Amino acid sequence: MLTEVALEDGRVNATEAGMGAPTFYRFRSEWELEATRARVFEVLRKGESYERWWPQVKRSARLSDGSYELVARSFLPYELRMVLTESIIDEGAGVLEANLDGDLEGFSRWTLREQEGKTIATFEEEVVTHRRLLNLLAPVARPVLRYNHTVMMRHGERGLRRYLSSLRTEDRD
Repeated sequence: MLTEVALEDGRVNATEAGMGAPTFYRFRSEWELEATRARVFEVLRKGESYERWWPQVKRSARLSDGSYELVARSFLPYELRMVLTESIIDEGAGVLEANLDGDLEGFSRWTLREQEGKTIATFEEEVVTHRRLLNLLAPVARPVLRYNHTVMMRHGERGLRRYLSSLRTEDRD
């Protein structure tokens, strides 16, 4: 039986809630990118620049060293506000991980590996939602919410490919 662990403010802890909670989401995406692992790491590390290349990131701002605020919106009519705080930055291993707080709580992680002259960027995220409407709709709207995330990730991949291509062009000039 699943036991949800409520925090003092009434929110549910993502790690303790586990994947059986209706407000828990686990996502995984892989992007194949025409750039070195070092270049991809450099771009993904700069959380304040995500809005330059990811259409669904409506605002990205550095709050302090290692902490960023992101506001994201895909095709559904709501914005998600979250604060990302870097927890792992390991360029040698190609790992960037951040704890999330706000409308989503949990973590997100990028793992980068080179393969045949390209970089494979794997995005993993485990979160619980804290938006009241999302939590109310989760039992029936879960497939739509997951599709909303899939659309956002597809657009992010395309945006990052274009951005990396523009950086290659700048490097040649």
